[in-house]
Amino acid sequence: MVKTYLGIDIGSVSTKAVVVDSNNTVMAKTYIPTEGDPIGQVKTLLLELKRQMEGLVCEVMAVGTTGSARKLVGAMTGAVIVKNEITAHAIGTLSRHPLARTIFEIGGQDSKMILLEGGIVVDYAMNTLCAAGTGAFLSSQAQRLGVRVEDFGRIALRSQKPTRIAARCTVFAESDMVHKAQSGHKKEDIIAGLCHSVVNNYLNNVGKGKKIIPPIVFQGGVSKNEGVVQAFQEITGHPVTVDDDGHLTGALGVAILARKSGREEPFSFAIAGIDFNTRHFECAKCANQCEIMGIYRKNHLLDSWGNRCDQGEMK
Repeated sequence: MVKTYLGIDIGSVSTKAVVVDSNNTVMAKTYIPTEGDPIGQVKTLLLELKRQMEGLVCEVMAVGTTGSARKLVGAMTGAVIVKNEITAHAIGTLSRHPLARTIFEIGGQDSKMILLEGGIVVDYAMNTLCAAGTGAFLSSQAQRLGVRVEDFGRIALRSQKPTRIAARCTVFAESDMVHKAQSGHKKEDIIAGLCHSVVNNYLNNVGKGKKIIPPIVFQGGVSKNEGVVQAFQEITGHPVTVDDDGHLTGALGVAILARKSGREEPFSFAIAGIDFNTRHFECAKCANQCEIMGIYRKNHLLDSWGNRCDQGEMK
């Protein structure tokens, strides 16, 4: 019987998962949209992992979760470890790229930069308040230009002279892009310009004041865009490494952390058939007015969070 470990990364746009063995070899993996339903989509994800693992003589010994819904899904799956994205991405990256010094990560709705030294996180920054330079921004612009976002990178690489696009804000970038299109700029030049805009926005906001040292590893859904990768290399002057599984790095990292925790709580994919629901209320017992959230399995409270004092504790 091979012992394996499950890592789940639940973001606002996508939900990712990997199953690894004791050598961090990926046994199964999947990537699906979250669609505003983390509980429902995790069930879908678990069924897909189960399908991929059919015929393998192994057992999932522990689960780890990360991402914006990590507490919710951690309670649902009985996770032995629930970690923030910075730690998960750092651990996942170092397992594949032990000499990495800088991690660029751009997802659907947020982005982050992690600086490493000697295999330890020494600094990081996140941008969660502005959509400029994220996958959602590129998707909306692709739709406006009448091209598939999957083709963005390929089209950008055809450009000989990228159009200069305002990088400060999504609204400014979009209006500037429309103006340039109306002025006669070629579509491939505008798309390449948008890729440069994404990179400039990221470096000027998330990377402001940061010393970027190679080797650089680029992760997240946007790392699949060849135009953005090329723009990063041109603007930073350094090679940028993109993994085939770079979009799964957070899930990989938290699976490794679950293994290293030493805690074994065997997991069953059967939970995909169990009903879970959430309830929330606003506690008015003190001036904090906390918003409390609880997750239930068959009306049994599994966990709750949001209270800043014992008065808001759900029982």
